[in-house]
Amino acid sequence: MTLPPVEHHGFASRTIDADGLRTHFLDGGTGPTLILIHGGGAGADGWGNWRSCLDAYARDFRVLVPDMPGFGRTAKPDPAAYEYTQQNRTRHLLAFMDTLGVDRAHLIGNSMGGATALGVAMAEPHRVDKLVLMGSAGLAIANPDPSYMKNLTGYDYTVEGMRRIVSALTAPGFEIDEKAVHYRHALMQDTAARVALKAIVTQKLTYDRDAIAAVKTPTLVVGGKDDQVAVLARTYGYLELLENSWGFILPHVGHWAMIEAPGEFLAVTSAFLDAGQFRA
Repeated sequence: MTLPPVEHHGFASRTIDADGLRTHFLDGGTGPTLILIHGGGAGADGWGNWRSCLDAYARDFRVLVPDMPGFGRTAKPDPAAYEYTQQNRTRHLLAFMDTLGVDRAHLIGNSMGGATALGVAMAEPHRVDKLVLMGSAGLAIANPDPSYMKNLTGYDYTVEGMRRIVSALTAPGFEIDEKAVHYRHALMQDTAARVALKAIVTQKLTYDRDAIAAVKTPTLVVGGKDDQVAVLARTYGYLELLENSWGFILPHVGHWAMIEAPGEFLAVTSAFLDAGQFRA
């Protein structure tokens, strides 16, 4: 099928082989490398999740925005032949860095992407300069309202179903961007994307608490006060476990701080990533 175009001024749309998978990514800007890792919901991809941040980050960094396995324009292998585990996502991101010759980078991960960023910091800490976990998976916390997760996993592949997902992921009163709804919906009309997503949502996204606590990378933990997926207890849990961590909580924001409050998100993350700021 034909996917909707990805066009962003100053960014090249590129494809490489990483860990045996055709991997699509956006590449723009100059400076230290910053990798933006998207979440794992229906219709997620690099451009859709991070488009509101790209221009600002590209002023100070070389920004790499991959589509993770099973999403966007990256390969979506049959789950019978490929396991969509968190371990494999971490391995894929490291292979992505290897293929591009990136020895070290800053990582920003949202939701499932946060778990992947954290996984890289666990596996090869010398390759992560600074880490931002935003609405991040990875730490097991009971969700007080499981109905939200049912909204996310019960997608029926309709435009209205995608609109319900966006509503569940954002804070009350957030004005939904209809273009974003239709873009995410279009990505999910690919049969391989549907099959991959069904496999992805069955996999474990958490790490042992001791393994998380062993991470010494300077880390900024960002959470939306109205996030019903990565609830505040998880944000505080990361702050308790990660020795070299700072926290930033945004009011009236749900699971997508970079979309719901891009100005505030960019301000605090850019200050954190600045070489002279937030030293552990």
